[in-house]
Amino acid sequence: MNQSALLRPDWTPATIALMVLGFVVFWPLGLAMLAYIIFGERLRGFKRDTNNATDSFFAGCRRSHGRYRPHFSTGNVAFDDWRKAELDRLEEERRKLDEMREEFDTYMRELRRAKDQEEFDRFMRDRKNAKRDDSGPAAEFQTP
Repeated sequence: MNQSALLRPDWTPATIALMVLGFVVFWPLGLAMLAYIIFGERLRGFKRDTNNATDSFFAGCRRSHGRYRPHFSTGNVAFDDWRKAELDRLEEERRKLDEMREEFDTYMRELRRAKDQEEFDRFMRDRKNAKRDDSGPAAEFQTP
């Protein structure tokens, strides 16, 4: 079991123990852990949105940086051309990595959703079987 599965924002024994320990040691720590348990899923989306906004802001700064100040030139045309080609290649690689990260995030979201759906379906099936065992199939068709 990895650390992210152990400290997921849910009511698990580990998160409850950390919350209680946080309240015992210093009450704001316990309160912070309680907030993580309750609002943790929303924090993931907030973090992702904040990271995307920050990335786009700094990408805009990098693009606009050349508008206000010409690119540094060494005076060697061959070197400057090579440098520009390498920077363009690196920017393309970065764009591909960003797309792959977004695809992976989507994949993980769908994987979590499928796992949650499977657990819910199993719960409903077990619940239905437990009710059938308690009342029996004949009890459903009896009239008072």
